[in-house]
Amino acid sequence: MGVLVLFRVVLGLAVGAAALIVPLYLSEVAPTEIRGAVSSLNQLMITVGILTAFIVNAILASSEAWRTMLGLAFVPSFVLLVGMYFMPETPRWLVSRNRDDDARRVLLRTRSEEDAEREIRQIREVESQEEGGLRELSASWVRPALIVAIGLAVFQQIIGINTIIYYAPTTLTQAGYGNAAAIYANLVIGAINVAMTIVAIRLVDRAGRKPLLLIGLVGMVASLVVLGVSSLLLPQPSSPTDPAAIITLLCLAGFIISFASTWGPTVWVVLPEILPLRVRGAAMGLAIFLHWIANFIVSQTFPILLESIGPGPVFLGYAAIGVAAFFFVRSLVTETKGRSLEQIEADLQERSLTA
Repeated sequence: MGVLVLFRVVLGLAVGAAALIVPLYLSEVAPTEIRGAVSSLNQLMITVGILTAFIVNAILASSEAWRTMLGLAFVPSFVLLVGMYFMPETPRWLVSRNRDDDARRVLLRTRSEEDAEREIRQIREVESQEEGGLRELSASWVRPALIVAIGLAVFQQIIGINTIIYYAPTTLTQAGYGNAAAIYANLVIGAINVAMTIVAIRLVDRAGRKPLLLIGLVGMVASLVVLGVSSLLLPQPSSPTDPAAIITLLCLAGFIISFASTWGPTVWVVLPEILPLRVRGAAMGLAIFLHWIANFIVSQTFPILLESIGPGPVFLGYAAIGVAAFFFVRSLVTETKGRSLEQIEADLQERSLTA
């Protein structure tokens, strides 16, 4: 047990670092016109990994081969390790280290020569206007972006997505499904998660970030309200064909469809976009740290709340959080579609001067 806990901590540090670095890296290397789609690939790979884990667990559950389950995770980890060895540094990091020629070579992989030169000039202009350092996090012009980043990162968790990902079999079992049926229904939810993330990749650079966030919240809140009200009004189901059991499965699927096509990938697109270059790493680190704290709180409290007050009030509580998130996005989040990272940052500085 001690060995498992120790290396779970090590794994947690690694996953936490990847959760910070991967979205930031993708946003900085991607061309502006497809930055949303490229950044969304991070979430797509996460959902593919979740579905793969569901499938492996379903295959190995009967044999209780948990060591094999854990050991197989080495394969994608090793592939990532080898692949990252061949990846370049981001142009913005290279320019910040006065390595313009290296930055130019990276940009020319995906940009024309004219676009590459323009982007280097924009990065240089932003560099010359910033002081940098951790103290910059408390600067008045950075604060609005930092509040949005932290809010989106935390709301993505506390609206309840991981109560679905982590505890869907438990929820379905309580809704009248047998253990085997709950596991297979969970596979369907995992497949929907992947499919709708692909839809989001196609939409994020067309529809924009803010509309997707708002539309997703409408779908998630509606699913949670129906799920909560049905849990309160309908009798406890005893089989998968009971009305409450059918509604539970449909609402879980509806929630996943709404989340995976909007908030799942879009938050990871917006976070690195809205944060200034010099404080992007530190600010992202703070937002991701609070994101995982929220993840921990939700995952630890959900079973306790489910046992003490029942599913109805719990899901209605998450719906109320979704309503709060809706007003947060509508009031504070600005659209970043089709704008370079330097343009977004320059606009942030300009608005702080006129505020």
